[in-house]
This record gives sequence, C-alpha cells and structure tokens, in this order.
Amino acid sequence: MDSSFLQLSRPLSVKSTFLNAIRKTSSIYSIPIGRNFQFQRHFKLESSKNGGRKTQREGAFDEAAFEAERSRLDALAMKSMAEASVRDTEGASDDDPKAWKWVIRKRIWDFMESLNIAANPRPVHHRIPNFVGAMEAANRLCDLEVFRDSQCVKVNPDSPQKGVRLLTLMGGKKLLTPQPRLRTGFFSIVESGMLTSATIKEACTSVGVAKYGEPIGLDEKIKVDLIVIGSVAVDPRTGARLGKGEGFAELEYGMLRYMGAIDDSTPIVTSVHDCQLVDDIPVEKLLVHDVPVDIVCTPTQVILTNTKIPKPQGIYWEMLSPEKLSQVRVLRELKRRIERETGKPLPCGPSEKLPPTAQRSSKPGRRASSKN
Repeated sequence: MDSSFLQLSRPLSVKSTFLNAIRKTSSIYSIPIGRNFQFQRHFKLESSKNGGRKTQREGAFDEAAFEAERSRLDALAMKSMAEASVRDTEGASDDDPKAWKWVIRKRIWDFMESLNIAANPRPVHHRIPNFVGAMEAANRLCDLEVFRDSQCVKVNPDSPQKGVRLLTLMGGKKLLTPQPRLRTGFFSIVESGMLTSATIKEACTSVGVAKYGEPIGLDEKIKVDLIVIGSVAVDPRTGARLGKGEGFAELEYGMLRYMGAIDDSTPIVTSVHDCQLVDDIPVEKLLVHDVPVDIVCTPTQVILTNTKIPKPQGIYWEMLSPEKLSQVRVLRELKRRIERETGKPLPCGPSEKLPPTAQRSSKPGRRASSKN
C-alpha cells in the first residue's frame, strides 16, 4: 500500500490544511475516546499488588520533592540542548548531521509557537512539543489494529503522548515507560491492576509512574508489542524522524533490542501535529542509530510510511559520547556487562563538548557503512 501524506512545500509554509487542524484545546480527560477504542475498567478499586509485585515504593513518596528535582534537571537539560544547538550549527557545513537537524527542529518549534499550535509546557523549544489536538492524535493511534492487539506498549514520557499512556492503561494493557532521561534508572512498568479509579490518571504522569510503576532492569523478560515515540519532525513519505536532540529514544530502543524485548518487526508509531510533517529530512544523511517510524498519527489522519529505513540493531558505542555515558547509569551497567561477557573493551565516541572552532573531521557513521 502506498503511503498517504500531505503535499508539503519546501521550506515548510503555512498551508490551509495546517490552519484547519488547529482546534480549541480540550482536556485530556474530557475528550471523547476514539470510536473503535473499547474502554474497559481494568483497574481495581482495592488493589495494592499485582502478581506478587509491589506496586508502590517502600515508605512515603515525597511528591513535591520529586517534581521539584525533575523540573530542575529538565531546566538544566534544556539549557544544555540550547547551548548544543548553537555549538553544533556555528561554522558547521551543510553536511554536518547535527547542524541540519537543529535547523529543522528550530523551524518546527518556532512555527508551533508563532501560530499557538503549541500547548503547555511552553515554550516548546528543546522539547518533544505538546500541541493542540494531541488527544485527537492519541485517539487515532489507539484506533489502530496494532494498538488494539498489543498487550505491552512502550510509550515515551513526554506531554503530547500523555493521552496514549492513559488509553493504554484504560485498555488494560501494560504500559512500559522510560524514567525521564534515564537519569534515575531504566524503565518502569505500570499495570492497570496496580491502580485505583482515583490514581489511573495520575499514573500517566512522571510523578505517577514514580509512585505506581515497578522499575525493571536489563534482565527483565518482557515482550514489547508496540513502540510509541515522540517526534519534533517526521517525513511521512520515508518514516524519517527527528527527536529533540538528546538521543534518548535511540538509547531506549537499543537497550530494548539488547534485552530481546523488540525486533525489526515491532511497529513504531509517532503522534504529531500536522504541521510537524516535513519533506526535507535527507534519508541519506541519517545516522545508523536514528529510529524511523512505521505509522504517523496526527489529529486529522493516519499515515502508513512503508519505511525502508533500517531499524537500529542495538547500541552503537562508537557514537556514544563520554558525557552521555556518564549521565546514564543503566548504560554504564550495560557497557560493563558486555565487556565482561566478551572480554573486550567497547569503543567510545567523541566528546560532545567540542570548542566552537573545532574541525569536525571525523564523520559519524552513516547507515550504508556503519556496523554495530
């Protein structure tokens, strides 16, 4: 089947299609559920355990302290990304993958803010941008057969996919979600049986996952049936996507491949606003770890990309910077494990903190020639 997509201009222009898609913001909890989604009350009113697993952390959970620390670290991360965007674009050639990606990201962020397509948290710069109509896109996603047939769905923790996380739990499915920026651990599993009618909505937030989720490690035996991923921009003709620039979606995907939880056949879906559809992501310039998408859901349509872009096969250590490795404890654990198993040291990528005038002579691996 040929993919169906909007006819886009280059560069992105304000089309009437985009403007018509801007709708009045609706509450994530009051908007009607998709016509084909079968709501089931899978959560229990008096449930504190599920299959012998404890579903809440031992002791009192300090919600205010958790949220304050999360906000502080998010602000630091966005400041770091803003600095990186300047560092990576100043004096860079058009062929530099970091430079052209930042150009597209900034165009989308600026466009969404200028037309008030952006939704809180704002500004959306250096985020997976939340958008007006995010719940409509979530409803379309949850109408998909691949979603309905899934038992375990991995969903990113960002704001525009909050509705997908809610509908996953309302449908009685396991929700697998990464701890934000993988800084406090790895993934957490949230199951509807762990929740009450009063907590299921909260469980879709970062605080709720910390309160009600069960952290898992690299040895967890789990099968993920569907991956939902956030995007800043996506090309519906090819399935090429750009995230916000930190690379965590790629790391999460690579670690799930290592665990055997997913393979090439695991569908990858993204939900975005129509204005985030672009036609100028050069597939030949993508890197070997960039994750493509099979399906795109917007507030107005579902697009099958029929992507031909190969999916990453694991972690590409030769492209992983010392800074990123130092930020993610579970990544360091995986590296030590592989080195023990193989008896060989793994390679490491270049530092992210190149001076502005540094010569970028080493080209990161392209898909055609890179090896895992």
